[in-house]
Amino acid sequence: MEQLTIKDIPQKDLENRRVLVRVDFNVPTEKKDNKIVITNDLRIRASLPTIRYLIGAKAKTALVSHLGRPKGFDSDLKMDPVGEKLSELLGKKVLKLNDSVGPEIQTVINNLKPGEVCLLENIRFYQEEEKNDPDFARNLAKPFEIYVNDAFGTSHRAHASTAGVCAFLSPCLGGLLLQKEVDSLAKVLTNPIRPFTTILGGSKISSKIEVIKQLIPKVDTLLIGGAMAFTFIKAKGGKIGNSLYEEKIIPLIKELDLLKEENAVALILPEDMVCVKKGDLDNKKPDKELIVYPVDKIPDGYTGLDIGPKTIEKFVKMISQSKTLFWNGPMGMFEDPQFIGGTKAVAQALVEATKKKSITVAGGGDSISALENLKISFDLFTHVSTGGGASIEFIEGKNLPGIGCLDKKMSVTSN
Repeated sequence: MEQLTIKDIPQKDLENRRVLVRVDFNVPTEKKDNKIVITNDLRIRASLPTIRYLIGAKAKTALVSHLGRPKGFDSDLKMDPVGEKLSELLGKKVLKLNDSVGPEIQTVINNLKPGEVCLLENIRFYQEEEKNDPDFARNLAKPFEIYVNDAFGTSHRAHASTAGVCAFLSPCLGGLLLQKEVDSLAKVLTNPIRPFTTILGGSKISSKIEVIKQLIPKVDTLLIGGAMAFTFIKAKGGKIGNSLYEEKIIPLIKELDLLKEENAVALILPEDMVCVKKGDLDNKKPDKELIVYPVDKIPDGYTGLDIGPKTIEKFVKMISQSKTLFWNGPMGMFEDPQFIGGTKAVAQALVEATKKKSITVAGGGDSISALENLKISFDLFTHVSTGGGASIEFIEGKNLPGIGCLDKKMSVTSN
């Protein structure tokens, strides 16, 4: 990582300093007995190393995050449950504030003792946040001296709390989670141990076209699963029944084929698919009649919803022969237990690869959801990225505003 992190400056430069930390605490919640409870605390736990480091450095730490997609104030999206969970995980009281900006926040921050932590209110209660309003960013930054970004998952957004505040604070540093995310993805992309295999899935190829273009010159093998495979099959004249595909992307498939030929890359498509009658799918029957068809011979009235047994066997074999693996996107409609088989097989093959010392990196929101559905621990991978859209844009080679605004190494000196 080219940017400075909290470990790149002397700890004494953090002591007694007022530090604003952008975290990604956008965790899933549900209402039980009229109370909002967190159903998965992964993103909170992921930032604990940064928070604990700042506590140990005796900084005065304020955390800021969004939760959900509020349109103004929403009592169900207040950060109170997050503050309670964070206090529990830290074993230390975290003061939850009822606002994000203003004179009261200034007073509380000034009165924090070294090593204390507080949590600001949901930053997206303010429309100015997503507009990256400079006056709002200035007011948000006003009580603080130092900025730390530990929210890789939101770093692809140029919002006030991810990029705007950097104009008003110095130094601006990366947190330990942000560093881990960037270093893990960069290692896979720039210096992979070969053979390097990428497994891509999901429903829409349109969201992955640029990723594929970036990956083809870097990988040895590209495995394509999920519904996005049908656009490839359709472009090659195959029959895909009622399966999902994107007509407007078909002209681009030839471009990808030429690119893979130029780079001598094996782009491997599914051989077979687990299919279901359209009527069964529309009626949402719990136990659908499943039929496996060759991927290019699916009859009308049937929809492919998961990779089939021959494809699973081939994909698992390729994974087992690889030393570096990147996985993004499920192999089928994993939300339905009848169509999770392909995704489960790929995930388990990656776990086995990790045991054999291969580098395994998983990224993307759906991949994380699938692992959670399967109850497969993230610790069984080399790295699981907390950033969905951010990890995709990073791989595409795009500049992430929340990282680009941070101070680069050698650009600042300690006070």
